[in-house]
Amino acid sequence: MNARSTADPFRFHGGRLAAAAAHFDRARQPWVDLSTGICPWAYPVPDHDPAIWHHLPEPEELEQLEAAAAESFGVPDPDEVVAVPGSDIAIRLLGTIFSDRAAAMLTPIYSGHRATWPDAAEITMDDAAHHDLLILANPNNPDGRKIAPERLRELPGQLIVDEAFADTDPEISLLRDRAGAIVLRSFGKFFGLPGIRLGFVIADLPVAHQLRQLLGDWPVSSSAIAIGTSAYRDQTWQHHHRQRISCAANALDHLLEQAGLEIVGGASLFRLATHNQASEIFEHLGQSGILVRPFATDERQLRFGLPASDADRDRLTKALQDWRQK
Repeated sequence: MNARSTADPFRFHGGRLAAAAAHFDRARQPWVDLSTGICPWAYPVPDHDPAIWHHLPEPEELEQLEAAAAESFGVPDPDEVVAVPGSDIAIRLLGTIFSDRAAAMLTPIYSGHRATWPDAAEITMDDAAHHDLLILANPNNPDGRKIAPERLRELPGQLIVDEAFADTDPEISLLRDRAGAIVLRSFGKFFGLPGIRLGFVIADLPVAHQLRQLLGDWPVSSSAIAIGTSAYRDQTWQHHHRQRISCAANALDHLLEQAGLEIVGGASLFRLATHNQASEIFEHLGQSGILVRPFATDERQLRFGLPASDADRDRLTKALQDWRQK
């Protein structure tokens, strides 16, 4: 089986460690997972009262979470901020709400959007002004494309903007002046806690109300509410976290360029690189116990997340050096 066919299980989502372990059955352990755009350093989860597991979330607690997120995002009205069990669910729900609209999307784009709007026209920014419902990510995944908020505000029609990676780049966000756009935010990527499944939709009140009706009374868990509220109120931690991520991204740039890869895009939490032998590099890194993200749409591309430690960065450096010497 060639590198292209064996890599297929990893070409649609990152984090497929079980598939990686089955495919690279002699890989070095433990795994270094660089296949996602999730920050490798998590917000320090506060101690909880054990009683948190024994009661349903109170409406007031959910309101406190949404108010803390609204303040962190710079959104004046917390009623426009809707907590959801992960932004992927929000994408599917918006597909239900806007099922009667002809959609278009700027590509490339996260596969969840493609699954929700399979018939959407795939367009470039030059064509964006001619569509009733436009879906895009800003910054984009995987190429890191950024569009100035001022340019987005000029577009007619309904915008759905996925800002899953905007926490590291707040100036690119539409949230301080949405002009009717619907914005998605992810908690897990920036705060390094994807397992609690928390995200937000920021929308005008009619759409926010529809979402709350679809989600029901307990959209997220008590633990997600407690952790999210604490994290969004902790502005000092967020500030230092952004600095740490920026330094790590710069170090990753240097590492990849030294290995002969060309960096063609990315956001602060990941880098997109190209190489004519990307499939071979993917296989070699996998055998070394390092999982990165290949792409079915362009076999020259690989996405690298941030190494969590000096040891992980050294393992990546050594594996790439070994590949170059083969």
